[in-house]
Amino acid sequence: MLSDEQIRSDLAKLREIVKAHKAPEADLAIHQEEIDGIRYEVFSKAPRNLFELYKLGLQAADDTFLVYVEDRYTFAETLDKAARLGRALTTVYQVKPGDRIAICARNSPEWCIAYMAATIIGATIVPMNSWWKGSELEYGLDDSGSKLAFVDQARFEEIKPYIKSLDLKIIVIRPEKNLTHPEFHSIFANTAPLSDEEISRIGVNSENNASIMYTSGSTGHPKGVLSTHRNIINALYTWRFVKEINEILRPELVDENPENKPALLANVPLFHVTGSHAQFLASFVYLRKFVMMYKWDATDALHLIEKEKISIFHGVPTMTWEIMQSKDFTKTDLSSLRGVNSGGAPRPPEHLKMMLEMFPSKAVPGLGYGLTETNAIGAIISGKFYEAKPHSTGRPTPPVSEVKIIDEKGRTLGPNEVGEICIKGPTVMKGYWNKPKETAEVLKNGWFFTGDIGLQDELGFLVIMDRAKDIVIRGGENIGCAEVEYAISEHPAVNEVSVFGVPDERLGEVPYAVVMLKTDSKLTSDNMIQFLRPRIAAFKIPLDYQFQYDHLPRIASGKIAKKELRDSVTSNKETD
Repeated sequence: MLSDEQIRSDLAKLREIVKAHKAPEADLAIHQEEIDGIRYEVFSKAPRNLFELYKLGLQAADDTFLVYVEDRYTFAETLDKAARLGRALTTVYQVKPGDRIAICARNSPEWCIAYMAATIIGATIVPMNSWWKGSELEYGLDDSGSKLAFVDQARFEEIKPYIKSLDLKIIVIRPEKNLTHPEFHSIFANTAPLSDEEISRIGVNSENNASIMYTSGSTGHPKGVLSTHRNIINALYTWRFVKEINEILRPELVDENPENKPALLANVPLFHVTGSHAQFLASFVYLRKFVMMYKWDATDALHLIEKEKISIFHGVPTMTWEIMQSKDFTKTDLSSLRGVNSGGAPRPPEHLKMMLEMFPSKAVPGLGYGLTETNAIGAIISGKFYEAKPHSTGRPTPPVSEVKIIDEKGRTLGPNEVGEICIKGPTVMKGYWNKPKETAEVLKNGWFFTGDIGLQDELGFLVIMDRAKDIVIRGGENIGCAEVEYAISEHPAVNEVSVFGVPDERLGEVPYAVVMLKTDSKLTSDNMIQFLRPRIAAFKIPLDYQFQYDHLPRIASGKIAKKELRDSVTSNKETD
């Protein structure tokens, strides 16, 4: 394990490498640019828009790109389908630049092609949480003002009652029965692809809107995070920058065999920034095979790692833990792995210890910290640094992002002082969709106030200690406690409720509810779970409850003492 002195020495080498990579003549050069009155460092030679990003894949045009069950598409075939679909959207559906197009579906090649087609023609793509129930999907579709939605069969059944009132056009992905709405491939089967010249004339630039991704926060409804083409592309090039630096620092980990092409196992939903950005879109930068799972299963994941020669396993920490627990782990050839990365939730240090013992030495563990609002950029750590600092989420991600810790008065704090984590850079969102007040609360002079509480140590490593926002991160899924509390409060037997997270070995944390019942009312956990199932997505529903007839404890301001309740419940669970 590295000592602090060795870390300082390695960080000095790292600074020199970063400096060389930032030089004006370098491929990953940066320069300052003013965006909405704020000056940022941005990548000078990055693609101007996502279409230019997709065209990078043509450097490996005939290589396999998308893999899903039995389907396999090359980079060239994927871009051709996206350009054909783009023409159909503009001519048949009259989609114009700036129009919102939603995707309400589980992972599939069609999901990726729809995302590409929409962004090629200047539309704003709206990836919807495929675990949401009908009313949740209705909210997102209505809030975003989507005029068209790509849906699979399960999501079609959820939004069916709302289609007419939303005035929504529907295209169905992989229908399981006959529907009156058109099937995905049929709408562009006989359509010529848009030419590069036609796409160029659309005039999509770096500051045009690219996506609206919904994120759960401390208020009832999710907020739509609006990002531009520049926001997304600078995030992708940040990861490329980090990858190249790591390969210079540790050349022994680079696979020199040209037969072993990069491949990633896509094991998280594409409606998350981890899935859409770090996995899908980044694959154009790395010319990487993108292998999608039908649904998460540890045994299937191990099979695919061996069969497809996966080089990067990237998911939430729970997934790494589950494949290490699988009886097939020791039987699987993992020699192709070069990275076992995670994001979306903290990884317990004991999980890291298991990884270092069980995975091949060339499968370097890594962890990232970022938010939907920052397009997943914030801090990153891997390898020896991670082994030495297992409680840290890494150093601020170079070279275009900054991190600072502030106190309640907005003063920047020094090493080891605890405060709110703030992030600045060209990957930070444009704002919350149609929510100027909420945007102004978190975006100040280019800095995004994350709501996360932490510190940076004397070496610059970020340690996340708590969340100011009232959310639970269950296996990488953000759950807004207020939204769950509102749903529980609708039950006629409920007087008041508090929802918070409690530790869970597999998922990191899970929601727990303390409920005050009305006099003479009775309620069981099963009763409440059944009540909530049609109202909120299954992953948001607490499975454990504490029912009582006394009022919940309060703090001086009159608010429910949530921390006191959480500490009490956690303590009781530890002594059970």
